[in-house]
Amino acid sequence: MSDPTRGDDPQREPYDPPVTLIWSGIRSNLVTFAAGRQPLIWLLALLVGAVVAVAAILFRLLIGLVQLPWLGTATENVVTAAADVSPWVILLVPAGGGLVVGLLLKYVQPLQRTYAVADVIEASSKVGRSFPFWPGISSALLTAFSLGVGASAGREGPVVHLGATLGTDISRVFRLPDASKRILLGCGVASAIAASFNAPIAGVLFAHEVVLRHYALTAFVPIVIASVIGALLSRLWFGDFAAFIIPSHQITSYWELPAFALLGLTCAAVAILFHLALLWSEWIARHSRLPIWIMPALGGLVVGAIAIFYPEVLGVGYETTDAALKNHLTIQTMLILLVVKSAATAISLASRFGGGIFSPSLYLGAMAGGAFGLIAAEVFPEMASSEGLYSLLGMGGVAAAMLGAPISTTMIVFELTGGYGLSIALLLTVAISNGVSLAILGRSYFEAQLLMRGVKPPGRDRDRDDSG
Repeated sequence: MSDPTRGDDPQREPYDPPVTLIWSGIRSNLVTFAAGRQPLIWLLALLVGAVVAVAAILFRLLIGLVQLPWLGTATENVVTAAADVSPWVILLVPAGGGLVVGLLLKYVQPLQRTYAVADVIEASSKVGRSFPFWPGISSALLTAFSLGVGASAGREGPVVHLGATLGTDISRVFRLPDASKRILLGCGVASAIAASFNAPIAGVLFAHEVVLRHYALTAFVPIVIASVIGALLSRLWFGDFAAFIIPSHQITSYWELPAFALLGLTCAAVAILFHLALLWSEWIARHSRLPIWIMPALGGLVVGAIAIFYPEVLGVGYETTDAALKNHLTIQTMLILLVVKSAATAISLASRFGGGIFSPSLYLGAMAGGAFGLIAAEVFPEMASSEGLYSLLGMGGVAAAMLGAPISTTMIVFELTGGYGLSIALLLTVAISNGVSLAILGRSYFEAQLLMRGVKPPGRDRDRDDSG
């Protein structure tokens, strides 16, 4: 009787030794890998990461260069510098800068607006679409100028668009297929986030979670390469340290978990109100009969008027966010800044200044969390942690709800602050804030922006119901 396992059954194929089978499999996999042009994509990911990182560094330096003549500093210490500047300068520079922005929007930008993350999400969902190069570059320059003259907005969203523009243009030069173009777009986004925040892990997660809208193994390696290069070049230029240098915060008691959950609800409320303020102001601007060239000037005049009394609203706002994390602000100050920063950002973006919402979301989260922490300390003085810890948690809670990106936002906050020991509290706050905001609004701010433009937001693989 023949033994099939020995290969002497005439009805079976001859038995191949394990080494032969393994080598055959390896050779087949390598042929498939090369046929998909993966080696080229990996090399281009390296190139995209480096190019985008340099662009992100130049973007940040340009903001400082614009603000240097009127604030006397190219750093992010805007509030400190504004204390030595005449109120007339604070009032008129944003208005005058807005007039320049308005004229450039009218005569330079094709859509008469700057670009940010929502445009990247839209382009990623439309396979094969590339960004027009020069409008993308001029948008970045306009945004850097806007932030330099005091517009209350964030710098990260526009840098994400710039990274996506550079990534897709490089893919177009090499005539890559549509799937590879999307990967290099993701590489540009990841490098932009990594270089802006010194946060390589967050760059990888943000590219997948917010832009590509799914997690793909074929995209993972090139996106990691680009993100690592982006963070590396940023560290070589700016130094290897977190964006916010904060004192060591720790959870006083695990009995605080209900307070962290309540903070999540508070962050959801702040994010929802900020979300609606942005959409409401945008709706008013869209239905205004004012010519496009005058809108930024009027918006800048209002922002400048606010900044005379509260210079904390000017620009990106990292100095004030850092002050909240270090327990340097009173509850009255944080509550006031919560309102005026929301108003200043909504006015800046609606009046067509360039900028994003990520930094303002972190700012508002820090104010809301810090105020919540001081109130908690008054109610439970022996149990509550410092307001700085609550500010840190608030940053994640509000930003996650605005972006609709709980995973990458959590990692960004970790990498921005080095606060990995607070993972339990941060995850709980972010989850509740994001869940409540989604339950009420049904979408992130980026998705709401697309709907206002008549574009249906692309779905996410992880949102599908696989229960059958």
